[in-house]
Amino acid sequence: WLEQGHAVNTSYQVYLGGPEIFGQMMWAAAKQRGWEQHYDTQAIGDGAPWIWNLVNLHFYDSRQTLDYYHATEHLHKAADLLYPADPQRTRRWLNRAETRLFQGHADQIASSLAQAASGNTQRHKDLRTEADYFDKHKRRMQYLEFREEGYPIGSGMVESEAKQFKARFCGPGMRWSRKGAERLLPIRAAIMGHQFDS
Repeated sequence: WLEQGHAVNTSYQVYLGGPEIFGQMMWAAAKQRGWEQHYDTQAIGDGAPWIWNLVNLHFYDSRQTLDYYHATEHLHKAADLLYPADPQRTRRWLNRAETRLFQGHADQIASSLAQAASGNTQRHKDLRTEADYFDKHKRRMQYLEFREEGYPIGSGMVESEAKQFKARFCGPGMRWSRKGAERLLPIRAAIMGHQFDS
């Protein structure tokens, strides 16, 4: 049995706008919680470039982890591109590739997809895109190593909290002006982070 990390003492940062100010808010919150005193930290996210730009700017010495389930979505796309007319071969390739990915071999996946993308059709171009995705993020996909060291490999805990946060604003019939939402978002963050009284 491996002991896995999990979220405790969750806090929330909310901003309606671009990533620059949001990144500054995240860094300020991390500093307030003593981030700089910890030698072993993790930043986990999906493949969106803006997330990794913020991580590289503010949390550059953290262990970067790409959410495993987002990565498997790209495996599914690649499998469908490799064998569009053969569902059984698609499933077999996908099972082998998921095992490789779970063991931290994104480089092997990138290499095999790049070899299969040696043509000029749109399907080959799409395969190259998937190969590039795994090649670009391979250092963030060392899932076996991460698990052995107790790190989570999925961002499910964050996405679950985000859904709970959002539920207060997206109920049936709810409509918000931007000013109204901007006033309520920090209150919701304080309530969910158990910091409302302070």
